[in-house]
Amino acid sequence: MAPHRLTKDEARRIAIHAQALDAPRPTDLVAVVERLTILQIDPTAAIAPSADLVLWSRLGSTYDPTELTRAVESDRRLVETVAYIRSPRDLPAVIAEVRDAPLHPTIGAWLRDNEPFRRDILALLEKAGPLLSRDIPDTSVVPWPSSGWTNNRNVTKMLEAMALRGQVAISGRKGRQRYWDLPERVYPADLPVVDLDTAVRLRNERRLAALGIARSAGPQLPGEPPYVGDAGEEAVVEGTPGTWRVHPAYVGLPFEGRTALLSPFDRLIHDRVRTEQLFGFEYILEMYKPQDKRRWGYFALPVLHGDQLVGKLDATVDRRAGTLVVNAVHEDVRFTETTTAAVRAEIADLAAWLGLEVVGV
Repeated sequence: MAPHRLTKDEARRIAIHAQALDAPRPTDLVAVVERLTILQIDPTAAIAPSADLVLWSRLGSTYDPTELTRAVESDRRLVETVAYIRSPRDLPAVIAEVRDAPLHPTIGAWLRDNEPFRRDILALLEKAGPLLSRDIPDTSVVPWPSSGWTNNRNVTKMLEAMALRGQVAISGRKGRQRYWDLPERVYPADLPVVDLDTAVRLRNERRLAALGIARSAGPQLPGEPPYVGDAGEEAVVEGTPGTWRVHPAYVGLPFEGRTALLSPFDRLIHDRVRTEQLFGFEYILEMYKPQDKRRWGYFALPVLHGDQLVGKLDATVDRRAGTLVVNAVHEDVRFTETTTAAVRAEIADLAAWLGLEVVGV
């Protein structure tokens, strides 16, 4: 089959549609998470937690963060895994990918040496779970070998390693702290077991459905990879090197754009190389830079308008004053009057959702 030949406009619209950032807005929280496949959990909340910003960008001001908590902790229509919120339907493949893949030598040796520690955790959770990690004794035989922030965090490292392999589960939260329990008390009872090859295929298919268009493979990146293997169909995008994989259901669909303010962790822009190649948009999260080295701000929000990324919003929340402080709106392209009005309307909507007054626009 000949590859799809796409213009950049077409490729961008496929990506935006796949991420539920076109018009009309979706209305169902769980359906949005199932479509996106993941919500990244990040503790930074200069404006709002990233997972909430991602959902607000799709659902608008009708989105209530307590609905997400209820869907994860009470209804179990969604589940929290290490670093992400997901649909339960993805758990078998997510677990199998880690459980059945070859272990990194350092991790493998540490887990083998600490098998009694793992058994201690399972026995304690069976008897007394759910528990916070601080309530689980550190009975490790060998400490985690790190010279960084994970020093002496043996309980957390073991819990996360077990969770990635489906041996324990996150059942809820107390602030930023996670409750841990046995998976049979948290996950649906009828989850199938899949092998590694099936898991990789399913994960690639789901990822492409969420991204719309992506590369088959590329450099290793931390966290959820942006690559999709052989999923979908081959495509060539004008003005970009090599070939892409595209979800055929999105090719040729009508497109109606809208304006959205995006979390820095939003999957539309998470793969910075794809973002530059398809959108011509440069973005770096600058909260790790010294203030005098920042161009766009501590936690600048990319601005989507129609089928283009047009700028960045530098804003911060002052809860004490009850304000959303707009420090700058950086224009990557010159805003028209229509663009300016649409961006200001989104800023006002963001402030209203947060229960704040806008200052600085």
